[in-house]
Amino acid sequence: MIESYSFGSIAIDGRRYTADVIVYPDRVDASWWRKEGHRLDPADLQEALAAQPEVLVVGTGCYGCMKVPPETAEFVRQQGVELIAARTSEAVQKYNALASSKRVVAALHLTC
Repeated sequence: MIESYSFGSIAIDGRRYTADVIVYPDRVDASWWRKEGHRLDPADLQEALAAQPEVLVVGTGCYGCMKVPPETAEFVRQQGVELIAARTSEAVQKYNALASSKRVVAALHLTC
């Protein structure tokens, strides 16, 4: 469960993180970074997709600065995974709403 999010900080299951994260059903990867900081490429999602989620929730940052290009969105869909991309505050809400009923993974950019 994601307890709170504000610019640059997120609390998950009682622990605070200050770097971008991938939230899996059973763990948090606090070392996630992308090949190009504000662009999400298919290669940036290999581990997240290896977890075989039904839904991948992408938090694009507080102001939505991280872009999800059409080719990345199509790559995710080709894996049979539903993609939800939104500003991180909205992505956190969507993740929490889905986590109890679906296998969901969240890749969250915490700053801009």
